[in-house]
Amino acid sequence: MVTNQEIARILYQIAEFLEMKNVPFKPRAYEKSARVVESLEEPVEEIYKKSGLKGLEEIPGVGISIASKVVELVKTGHLKYYQELKKEIPVDVEALSAIEGVGPKMIITLYKKLGIRNVADLEKAAKTGKIRKLEHFGEKTEQKIVKGIEFHKKHGGRFLLGEVLPLALSIRDRLRKLSQVELIEIVGSIRRRKETVGDGDFLVVSSSPDKVMDYFVSMPEVIHVYAKGGTKTMVRLKNGLDLDLRVVPRESFGAALNYFTGNKDHNVTLRQLAIKRGLKLSEYGVFGGKKGDKYICGRTEEEIYKILDLEYIEPELRESTGEIEAARQAKLPKLVGYDDLMGDLQVQSNWTDGEDSIEDLARAALKLGHKYIAITDHTKRLAMTHGLDERRLLKQMAEIDRINTKFKDISILKGTECDILKDGSLDLPNKILAKLDVVGVSVHSYFNMSRHDMTKRIIKAISNPHVDIFFHPTGRIINKRAPYEVDMDEVIAAAKRTGTVLEANAYWQRLDLKDEYIRKAVSAGVKIAIDSDAHSIAGLNVLHYGIAQARRGWTEKRSVINTYPLKQMLKALKDK
Repeated sequence: MVTNQEIARILYQIAEFLEMKNVPFKPRAYEKSARVVESLEEPVEEIYKKSGLKGLEEIPGVGISIASKVVELVKTGHLKYYQELKKEIPVDVEALSAIEGVGPKMIITLYKKLGIRNVADLEKAAKTGKIRKLEHFGEKTEQKIVKGIEFHKKHGGRFLLGEVLPLALSIRDRLRKLSQVELIEIVGSIRRRKETVGDGDFLVVSSSPDKVMDYFVSMPEVIHVYAKGGTKTMVRLKNGLDLDLRVVPRESFGAALNYFTGNKDHNVTLRQLAIKRGLKLSEYGVFGGKKGDKYICGRTEEEIYKILDLEYIEPELRESTGEIEAARQAKLPKLVGYDDLMGDLQVQSNWTDGEDSIEDLARAALKLGHKYIAITDHTKRLAMTHGLDERRLLKQMAEIDRINTKFKDISILKGTECDILKDGSLDLPNKILAKLDVVGVSVHSYFNMSRHDMTKRIIKAISNPHVDIFFHPTGRIINKRAPYEVDMDEVIAAAKRTGTVLEANAYWQRLDLKDEYIRKAVSAGVKIAIDSDAHSIAGLNVLHYGIAQARRGWTEKRSVINTYPLKQMLKALKDK
């Protein structure tokens, strides 16, 4: 079986190879298809089994040519066209492009001029001063490459949640269908929805453990079996992710679920609480009695917390950041739910760098159950996205008015993702911003400013009375680009003072804000917006990652502005 993530990874690499070859148009088509495929909830393989090539062609953004290549991948696990490109340009494009600032054009230049094929070659060339000698490069570019490599070494060893969660859910669902499986859950950091994941863990109750283990090691994703036993099996997948599968007795399932979900400090504190009550807590259950061997409970997590006089603690909170004390005092937040959002306040259309029309985006959002969606295309300063100037934005606003007449159950809001300029001023005049329903602002340039200057720049921007939301507030791309230097405590204080909403960007490569900043923001009384930052119809499906991040930040429904009905949301948004 080839997963959506594996297909998307290959399509992204083909796009980069084609860009290196200066092939027009095709790189964007492959990149678009990759984004769509990685955002699909249904496995591409299942779509092909049900509907064949036609089913793949009907996926928005996947045309006939690319669909036929996906079929080859699904049927054989290989793609001849991809292998030919790799042979023609023998560089590790995936690893090199993971370094901040290193794109296809730079990769092909470095390969042709210096023979650089991989990150080790790149690092050696940068540290020996060879790159700065190339035309159009220089010392500054070379230093940026070194910095990017160091950042990637430090942060690049873990998988993004969005890379592993769909795969983990697929494996869970396949195992769940086995007649020998009574119960199964994903545990560990994936269940806690950490933004990056080191490995994956599954917990199973089974009447025939050997048959379950046989199935587990024979999955098409598995390339190596570390160990296989009756209660525990460890494997490595093709993408490099290690998975553990444990089989436990039914009476221990809740205790094991608890033990293998919480982080180490959370579990240690729970065991200490048990000891104070004359009990013993382990992955096998809660035990008491004179010898400490009398089974008391362990079938469910709820009874574990109850016997310790604690409120039930949601998995996302089990990070030893005060949740146990809050549970003891019955002061845990009632977390925002995965079905609580009523709309999406950051979506890009094909007016700029999005893939789909406003009408198609609205129709797709309606199918997801949204009551409103904000079209927030980029502004003119971001030329690479064909950003909107005042004239084009006014034209788009008229278009939105026209499209809104076609819908009764969803409202399309007029918005912008307005660039924050170097001095903190905005890329559009106030007279235009005043006409919009949703004014979002963001930083897309001058990332290397000092902490003081960047903080001052951002605070000036969000102090504009027309600004509603600060999009992806720290500018990070997880494992690839560090956040810019900014004093988030000051930004949060300014957001509270000005009534500006801070975004919890749900795109899994960003998840910006971090959970710790979300918690600080909501504790300060700042509202957040959980947005998809979608650039395609498929991109609308990522909101659950943002909700998970908000839950990890102790966020209640009342703190999330797009859980409000439309009129209430707009009123709160403009309350500055």
